[in-house]
Amino acid sequence: MSQKDKALHIIQRLREDGHEAYLAGGCVRDRLLGREPKDYDVATAAAPRAVQSLFPDTVDVGSQFGSIVVLVEGEPFEVTTFRSDGPYRDGRRPEHVRQGTLEDDVRRRDFTINAMMYDPAEDRVIDLVEGREDLARGLVRAIGDPHERFAEDRLRMVRAVRLACGLGFAIDGPTVQAIQDHAAAVTQVAWERIGAEITRTLTEGGARRGFELLDETGLLEVILPEIAAMKGCEQTPDYHPEGDVFVHTLMLLGHLDAPTETLAYGCLLHDVAKPPCRQPAGERVTFYGHPEKGAEMATEILQRLKRSRAVAERVAWLVRCHLRYTQAPKMRLSTLKRFLAEDGIHELLELCRIDALSSNGDLGYYDFCRQKLAELGEKEVKPEPLLRGRDLIRLGYAPGPAFSAMLQAVEEAQLEGELRTAEDAVDWVLERYPRG
Repeated sequence: MSQKDKALHIIQRLREDGHEAYLAGGCVRDRLLGREPKDYDVATAAAPRAVQSLFPDTVDVGSQFGSIVVLVEGEPFEVTTFRSDGPYRDGRRPEHVRQGTLEDDVRRRDFTINAMMYDPAEDRVIDLVEGREDLARGLVRAIGDPHERFAEDRLRMVRAVRLACGLGFAIDGPTVQAIQDHAAAVTQVAWERIGAEITRTLTEGGARRGFELLDETGLLEVILPEIAAMKGCEQTPDYHPEGDVFVHTLMLLGHLDAPTETLAYGCLLHDVAKPPCRQPAGERVTFYGHPEKGAEMATEILQRLKRSRAVAERVAWLVRCHLRYTQAPKMRLSTLKRFLAEDGIHELLELCRIDALSSNGDLGYYDFCRQKLAELGEKEVKPEPLLRGRDLIRLGYAPGPAFSAMLQAVEEAQLEGELRTAEDAVDWVLERYPRG
């Protein structure tokens, strides 16, 4: 069964047991926009225990809030009971919920375009909040009073930005004003949830518009003050005719097309240390040390956003190395090969390409690296070692600290093209390193 068919199977089973049930939320929005939904959610009048009794494979992810995950052939579907929420005292979740009606459930949702239901039996959209009209207008609008919606869940402010940039929509005026009024309170939300929304803003399309909206709404200063600090940080015009560091970074984000998380954060953070490293030098300015300092700052930022350690390490490496490719034409062949063999080199070169396109447009260094990668091939760039430690032992060398130096010297000669075979390497070692 397709994902849609599995969701419809859940609805059919609930209805067979006498419960009202519909497709709900984002999947309805996406289908109306002609997009393939990433997931399908179900809203129902059935209580959580009733849902669990009808399906053999379920996971209780929050039955106290009406949410049960139903697994169909191993695929998860969130099934949520119609509910009415109690008061929100922490800006994250209601104190309690009670089972409600369809209208109760719609009214407690976040944005009009996310609050539509679809009845598959009658092939009709149930729209109580003018969601279809807002879809046609290309508008993200909070349901009811936006101040109340954002007081209920502060994360909705960041989600409004993510929806707007991902869909290419605007945010309506009162909703923007409410975000500006409540922006300082967004950190009441767990940083892990904020980090997830920022990551989706960067990777799901419209990243530049997303960060313009974060800035416009005041959320950027609260969530990522290091990015906000780029505004007004001027650069030398011959290298950066586009403007200050913030404008330059926005231009990079504008070049992103379905990027990996690490490339997206690499583009966002590659110049994050320019403001603290900026020094005037006559008519020019310098940013000495900003790649190294930026790697440290990137690690701190990604830890704050609760991204994985692997993501933080890769992004820090991208930031640290984003200017290294300019030295490629001057590198010894062995050094160049080691550089091009780095894990993540393709992401790094893509960052460098976007960086160049967002400044003076000089792709010379990028083209050089790409040409060398094509000329040398993977086997030349990252060849199998000609000798290993066990080979040195067979030749009569005693294991010890000298091993690594000998093997490194062999690798250097191999990368420089001096050694081609294992036999050459053996002769080379015996000539230079007396045994015993």
